[in-house]
Amino acid sequence: MNIVDRVKRILMSPTTEWPVIAAETTPTQTLITGYVLPLAGVAAIAGFIGRSIVGTTLFGTTYRASVANGLGFAVWAVIMAVVGVFLCAYIINAFAPTFGATTSDTQALKVAAYSFTPVWVVGVLQILPVLALLAIFGALYAAYLMYLGLGILMKTPEDKTIGYTAVVIIVVIVVWFVLAAIGGMMFAAAAVTSGPY
Repeated sequence: MNIVDRVKRILMSPTTEWPVIAAETTPTQTLITGYVLPLAGVAAIAGFIGRSIVGTTLFGTTYRASVANGLGFAVWAVIMAVVGVFLCAYIINAFAPTFGATTSDTQALKVAAYSFTPVWVVGVLQILPVLALLAIFGALYAAYLMYLGLGILMKTPEDKTIGYTAVVIIVVIVVWFVLAAIGGMMFAAAAVTSGPY
């Protein structure tokens, strides 16, 4: 699997790429180490640079996180990306019978991993904190990719795919907020002590 080609194809032609992904027998370890970790890692490095080196300027004062805090947050982001993929896959599989879809740990993991692609790609914009808000577009496109993936990989009936997608996204968002709160508590003290430079 060429990661650059896969990223291009899932972003540019997802309707033809999902059937290709559905037929693949990629081992879980390869999917995580060869796809999720590199993409999440690049986004985390961009976040570190934006947070600790470039900084955020408000009212003429630039605020930067300490290097230790920035690195800690980058490591946390990568760990949470992997955890998030597994949690999303679990949620996809758990709700599959409710929406007439087939259950498959492997296919659910592929839907989760590849659906997050635009989030990680847009995550590179964190290098300039002022552009970080554009991540919303990555999240919206990820929702669309998930909709397509659930229909093709999980064999969801067409009339139930929108509801299935909505439920999965809502549950994932709730879980994400819980994880973000945990991460926020872990790094809040260090972030507060990072003053202007």
